Amino acid sequence: MTALLSPESLQQIKRLDLRARMVVRGFLQGLHNSPFHGFSVQFSEHRRYNRGDDPKLIDWLVYAKTDKYFVKRFESETNLTGYLVMDLSSSMGFTERQTMTKFEYCTCLAASLTYLMTMQQDPVGLITFDEKMRARLPARSRRGHLGDVIAQLSKLQPTGKTDLPACITQVATMLKQHSLIMLFSDLLPTSSDGGPDEVISALARLRHGGNDVIVFHVLDEAEVDFPYDGPVQFEDSESGETISVDATGFREDYLQQLNEFRDAYREGCNNLRVDYVPLDTSMPFDKALTEYLIQRQSRF
Repeated sequence: MTALLSPESLQQIKRLDLRARMVVRGFLQGLHNSPFHGFSVQFSEHRRYNRGDDPKLIDWLVYAKTDKYFVKRFESETNLTGYLVMDLSSSMGFTERQTMTKFEYCTCLAASLTYLMTMQQDPVGLITFDEKMRARLPARSRRGHLGDVIAQLSKLQPTGKTDLPACITQVATMLKQHSLIMLFSDLLPTSSDGGPDEVISALARLRHGGNDVIVFHVLDEAEVDFPYDGPVQFEDSESGETISVDATGFREDYLQQLNEFRDAYREGCNNLRVDYVPLDTSMPFDKALTEYLIQRQSRF
């Protein structure tokens, strides 16, 4: 199933709604045949039993299937408004060895999560940004809204520069109710921001507003593996500036800086209780969604 849900396989399907449907169906089918069986049950109707919960609320039928203790979630716990927050910066259009760009990978993952949340009758909205917030599709759960979100995702193109801290802060100011914010970005710094520290500060604004936050940090496979040798010229997709380096001699320093970059986000997000999910464009989508549910489980 994993091979069928690889970015390379899904790239052959042109319609985003069909991609999302295939990802979700394959993912849910895989849950029933994996150690993660039970997450789908928990995601929709239950949460893990916590110390202090009334044992009378334990659902013993679920225990018999999963060998884990779950309790029924109250109606107030199941109401979840989600917002997909999409980075439209030019760097998101980069790809080297994979068939999907970072942006195409993010839109497919976002569409799949929309499909999942719609199955749970949770309202989902869409926010896009580059240097400023560009568009907002209100969160709704009505019939047909899934098509509206996916149609909007299908039209998006990554262009221009970005100001991630300012846009996250604007989202925090805009929200009128506690929501689940799903941020899709490569988090690459620009001259207008201060890197991870300023982004983490902006994420803190979201958390202090009572919102739950998931950061999908998506990089191209080549950005993670750095498969270059000898003299190579790189171009900044946002500024157009170029730099020539000896890739062979630069690889060790690059990979070290990349690890430090990811670690800074991982530590900052953990301190805020923000879910940090590092991905690259070679990762099958069922694995990406499993990472999402593992992170979500730790919050129950």
